[in-house]
Amino acid sequence: MPRSITKVVTPKMTREGGGFMVRRVLGGTASSCDPFLMLDHFGPVDHGPGEAIGAPDHPHRGFETVTYIIDGESQHKDSQGNTGVLGPGWVQWMTAGSGVVHSEMPTEKMQKYGGRMEGFQLWVNLPAEDKMIPPRYQDTPPDKIPVVESRDKKVRVKVIAGESMGTKAYIDTRTPIMYLDISLEPFASFSQTVPDSFDGFVYVWRGSGKIGGREIGLYQLGFLGAGSNLDITADKDGCRLSLIAGQPLKEPVVWHGPFVMNTREQIEQAISDYHSGKLGKIDGMEERMKQTEQAKQKQKQSGTWDKR
Repeated sequence: MPRSITKVVTPKMTREGGGFMVRRVLGGTASSCDPFLMLDHFGPVDHGPGEAIGAPDHPHRGFETVTYIIDGESQHKDSQGNTGVLGPGWVQWMTAGSGVVHSEMPTEKMQKYGGRMEGFQLWVNLPAEDKMIPPRYQDTPPDKIPVVESRDKKVRVKVIAGESMGTKAYIDTRTPIMYLDISLEPFASFSQTVPDSFDGFVYVWRGSGKIGGREIGLYQLGFLGAGSNLDITADKDGCRLSLIAGQPLKEPVVWHGPFVMNTREQIEQAISDYHSGKLGKIDGMEERMKQTEQAKQKQKQSGTWDKR
């Protein structure tokens, strides 16, 4: 049975992290979609030298963040001693679990030379039984993320999570999830199987197309209706979209900033644990805060602050 699109939404822009602009695809104008809490699309934006802004030290507990870099670079550090650089095509699947403090900042190269930055961050809720598991990182380079093409080579799918055209993802997920980056050439068509039990959405970030019987334009979100097969046809400029779907948890959600739990008492405990230092800290926080403030001032001086 074909899947329909029940609702189309145009996301609004908002500031996130240290002050950079994002399209709040999910979690803003459009409410969450169990088990997904939020999806931010940052960029595409071209930074001058010293203008790139990241997200200095901040905590998380009770869910997962999935960062997918399209262009540019981001350096991450956390309170458990993990550190690394995410470049174009990289995916970081961070299971915050019981709690972690981390930072996501421009690399030294981005700070010095500037450049284009674009990517996504998805928040995935954890089931109650997993909310206090130990934190885990899966930093996955592009050569480990499966890419599959249609027989006519007009459709290309990066399988970040789940399965497409018989190809399964490399990344391990706590719950059944599908996260596909789908590219279609002009007027190409494709049908993707989505399990009946999954809830989900599509987000078009290049071109436009007819998806689930609805026209969806650039930077628009469409929620999936019932069914098992999602039909997609690109318009004359082609289409690139994210298809994200998963098994709903159907559990209570109590959300306070960077903490997502099941009860108010658990939220209060998370706040207390963070302020008492139980989630740890990262050396060099003052320098990252200083760098962020300098980047803000650089953007304001160049006249780009209000345009991003």
